[in-house]
Amino acid sequence: MDKATYSATGRRKESTARVEMSVGQGQYTVNGKKLVDYLTRETLVNHALRPLEATELLGKVNLRCKTVGGGLSGQAGALRLAVARALIEMNPELHSILKRSGFLTRDAREVERKKYGQPKARKRFQYSKR
Repeated sequence: MDKATYSATGRRKESTARVEMSVGQGQYTVNGKKLVDYLTRETLVNHALRPLEATELLGKVNLRCKTVGGGLSGQAGALRLAVARALIEMNPELHSILKRSGFLTRDAREVERKKYGQPKARKRFQYSKR
C-alpha cells in the first residue's frame, strides 16, 4: 500500500463503473450521491459491496465512483467488479479470495436482440393450424 488512491473499471450489461478507492472510514459515493441513495435498493447496495465483505474491508476504505449507462442492476454489477479490481490493485494478496468468490469474473450476459416476425427476442406469436 504505497500510493493514496487505487482506481479500476468494471462493466456489466450496458453499464460502466469507474472506482477510486482510498483508505478511510467507509464513505461510499456514486455520481456525487451516497451509495444507498443512488442504488435505492438494499439488495443492490449489498451486491456492490460484496467484495469488501469478503475481504473484511467494509468500513475501512472510501469509494468514489462514477457510473454511466444501463440501469441500477447493471450499474451495481459493474461497481462490484470495479471494487474487486481496485482491491487487487491495493493489495495483490487478496486475489485468491476474490477469485474463489467469483468477484473477478465479468458477467458477459447481454440482452438478446428482438427478431422480426416475433413479438420479443424468443417469444413467438401463437400458432394456428386452421
